[in-house]
Amino acid sequence: MIRPVLPGDVTAVARALLAAPGSERLRLCRRIFGGAAEAAAHCRLFGRLHPRWGDGSLNAAARWFGLADEPFLDDPEYLSCTRLVLRELASVLETDGETRTRQAGGVKEGPRPPRLGAACP
Repeated sequence: MIRPVLPGDVTAVARALLAAPGSERLRLCRRIFGGAAEAAAHCRLFGRLHPRWGDGSLNAAARWFGLADEPFLDDPEYLSCTRLVLRELASVLETDGETRTRQAGGVKEGPRPPRLGAACP
């Protein structure tokens, strides 16, 4: 599984998709999710960042590709890319059987992502 997903992860993947041709976006989205999962596994096994995909976050994996400048949220293409990322995220979470629930005391979280250049947690 990928690391806990933050809003910046979603926007980074959406921006990578926005920079790609429309016909390639689903494939690229799945590649980014796969790279993040590979990096997360690498971090768990070896205790260090994956050489290509980083720390297991979607943000790190997306940044391997060119990112479009971030447009406003009402941009139709960007909105379409964001929806694609959220659908893929929902699919991954369903497949893994994981749920993130909001509790009275706050959000149930996993470990914090490492700082850039740091070893994995």
